[in-house]
Amino acid sequence: MRAAPISRAVREESHASLAHHARTFHLAGRLLPADVRDDAALLYAFCRMVDDAADESASVAEARAELDRIEAEWQGSMARRPLIAAFREMATRRDVSSAAVTELLRGVRSDLGPVGMADDADLLRYCYRVASTVGLMMCSVLRVESEAARAHAVDLGIAMQLTNICRDVAEDAAGGRVYLPEARLVAAGSCSQALLDGPASRESVSRVVRELLEMADGYYRSADRGMRYIPWRARGGIMVASRVYRAIGVRLRRRGCDPLRGRTVVPRWEKAAWGARALWMGMASSLRGRRVEIAHDAPLHRHLRGLPGVRA
Repeated sequence: MRAAPISRAVREESHASLAHHARTFHLAGRLLPADVRDDAALLYAFCRMVDDAADESASVAEARAELDRIEAEWQGSMARRPLIAAFREMATRRDVSSAAVTELLRGVRSDLGPVGMADDADLLRYCYRVASTVGLMMCSVLRVESEAARAHAVDLGIAMQLTNICRDVAEDAAGGRVYLPEARLVAAGSCSQALLDGPASRESVSRVVRELLEMADGYYRSADRGMRYIPWRARGGIMVASRVYRAIGVRLRRRGCDPLRGRTVVPRWEKAAWGARALWMGMASSLRGRRVEIAHDAPLHRHLRGLPGVRA
């Protein structure tokens, strides 16, 4: 189906949102083929609108009302704002999963008010909803044909969100949100309430962060195995995003896995080095061509049964 033209205002808004809020993804997006670049930016802008509804509203009630409005516009029961109308057209044209949009909204709604995770299952299902859903939608935008690829896209989303969570422990706790699983914190000699109150043991928090970064590495490895399914012209951009994001965890480890020392930032030169490595790997995998499909590591999805795109 031929694309309906996106208005200049929506196109500029989408790319500006990507450039301002997500420099890593903006860099990766510049490496995408021209015919999918606008659609990828549009997807990001829609997801950003959903996030902002939760993060920038004056109250929980206002946030819920805005998320309800977005969902109503997405479903067509309210007149659509230009960005949502453009996203809806793109989603129809690219066959973007409606279930993924629904799960994304469900995940963002769970961020309203105090947040806590009882165990790994809670955490991984949350990561799926707010990040893996975006990976599943990107599969459609990038014209990934293999159904097998979707399980690996789920894993890349989880890996990136775990990295985010490990980096932002202090910032999240200041906002009343603790994503580190309570079961792991207790095993390490602390608890969620200690993080919220401020005197949490840095040794205990660092131990849990180290464990979650190790968990993220397993999902990154699975995501790497799935890169073969991405059309070669788009593969480099996704590999750059993956590698540059993973670099946050590498740098956090150098700081003793202590997120309470301040936000971990990857310098530009280091991002460039990781990006160059990713491009080389993408080029090498393209030269090798697509190999026989490999089995997905099913235990990675044991806590995700019943969710779209999951193999368990």
